Amino acid sequence: QAQLVESGGELVQPGGSLRLSCKASGGFFSSHAMGWFRQAPGKEREFVSAISWDGGSTFYSPSVRGRFTISRDNPKNTIDLQMNSLKSEDTAVYYCAAAGSTTAFFEGFYGIPYWGQGTRVTVSE
Repeated sequence: QAQLVESGGELVQPGGSLRLSCKASGGFFSSHAMGWFRQAPGKEREFVSAISWDGGSTFYSPSVRGRFTISRDNPKNTIDLQMNSLKSEDTAVYYCAAAGSTTAFFEGFYGIPYWGQGTRVTVSE
């Protein structure tokens, strides 16, 4: 059974950095596109970043481009999200996700079949 488990969320000051990780199990990881969504209090879940199955293509929302970097390690079944220059508006629960292609990440979260439970990131003084 496919399972995604996130880690790394915590309280960080504005301007700081944080690295989120997602560990996949269930034998599907290397053939799937992976990525991250986030949901801030009172807001809808939104796309953050995605990476193709081979790591050759990466995508970012305009709000995080230049500050966040997504990467994957297929032998270890993990993806990471390096977040730099964090802002208060980055505060949210971050969810790891997997889909058959990166296209699914741009079609709304309804098309994403696999989700983690989320890890909370709080950017505050």
